[in-house]
Amino acid sequence: MALRSVNPATGEEIERFEEFTAKDVDTALSWADSAYRDWRRTTFRDRAGRMRAVAEVLRRHKRRYAEVMAREMGKPVREGVAEAEKCAWACEFFADAAEGFLADEAIATDAKRSFVRYQPLGPVLAVMPWNFPFWQVFRFAAPALMAGNVGLLKHASNVTRCALEIQAVFQEAGFPDGVFQTLVLGSGGVASIVRDPRVRATSLTGSETAGASVAEVSGSVLKKVVLELGGSDPFVVLADADVGMAAQAAALARCVNSGQSCIAAKRFIVEAPVYDVFLDAFSRSMAALKVGDPMNEETEVGPIARHDLRDELHRQVRESVAKGATATVGGTPIPGPGAFYEPTVLGGVRAGMPAYEEEVFGPVAAVVRAGDVREAVRIANDTKYGLGASVWTSDPEKAQRLAAEIEAGMVFVNRRVASDPRLPFGGVKASGFGRELGPHGIREFVNAKTIVVG
Repeated sequence: MALRSVNPATGEEIERFEEFTAKDVDTALSWADSAYRDWRRTTFRDRAGRMRAVAEVLRRHKRRYAEVMAREMGKPVREGVAEAEKCAWACEFFADAAEGFLADEAIATDAKRSFVRYQPLGPVLAVMPWNFPFWQVFRFAAPALMAGNVGLLKHASNVTRCALEIQAVFQEAGFPDGVFQTLVLGSGGVASIVRDPRVRATSLTGSETAGASVAEVSGSVLKKVVLELGGSDPFVVLADADVGMAAQAAALARCVNSGQSCIAAKRFIVEAPVYDVFLDAFSRSMAALKVGDPMNEETEVGPIARHDLRDELHRQVRESVAKGATATVGGTPIPGPGAFYEPTVLGGVRAGMPAYEEEVFGPVAAVVRAGDVREAVRIANDTKYGLGASVWTSDPEKAQRLAAEIEAGMVFVNRRVASDPRLPFGGVKASGFGRELGPHGIREFVNAKTIVVG
């Protein structure tokens, strides 16, 4: 069976890729198992040198990688260049920090010496999504490989060329054969790989359904899994906020990656005294965004990655409007062969509407009125998700108090939610469990081994 890459800006097929056979998969797993035995014994200095070489390759070819992303999933090319740069930053960060994060940790006991040593687990399977086709992979790979693990990538089927380019990055940087491999597979091949005894753990970023499935299989064979799933991030605007600044930031927060980001702001919860002013300013900011060809440097919003995803987005808008929401801007697909959708603001969103209850993956914002601060926090938490959140106010102390009440893995004050290699990344509730990035992330796929000397 072949996997297809289709340009969402034109609807045209770009490439087809033959899916791995069972024999191909078995060979790759054996190769990973063998490579791990040597890689785990390399020094941090050796790993760091190779990881810095990866960063150099990413920067050298960043424009080409951005164009591949634009063709396969519609990311505006300037965002793709920034994504490649961010991947290089993560590689350099973990090249510098890994040894310190994983240093032996002494613990005082009645023994002569007691300490914790962090050792790698083995081959780790990464099941990754299409929306950040380079960043999601390097977010996993940089810390996992620096810890001494080896990586197996099962990428989303519509970004197979990106997946193969990433494997080539590691090859060009001089990583030993088998330390990082791409498996060209559809989703049907994941469960058997998770069960294979040569695979020691899994990291998945994707939908709630996919996460639950992989977690169930991992649990049945008692293997570690880290899940980063969906989000319906609240963007809370309090009455004392700089509304103009918040409205400008809101448009960027909603439409990063054309609105197709787990940590994009999705529900804009606004205190009643500034609701109308914010809604007007936000609508104008969204209307001003430039939609178009992702290969154009001026484009701010590209197409939705697939036509079926655009159809689902429009269903959410259509049903929300039918239940009483008002589209102050946008609200319809853009005619033509590409999967484009107008940047859209829905005002008057309430519980029971799809724009309130579901994750909306595209340039569509739901604006919700809150009577006061207490109600704003209640609405922020009135979701099954708990990935990121932001609070906008002129009172930082109040914001920090509210941050403690919001059920999320990350809360940003007067800033858009963003991932940062230095900080742990992940969520709670249906947004998954475990962490990536920072010291917490690199310790997910290690054995925290207690050693006691009598």
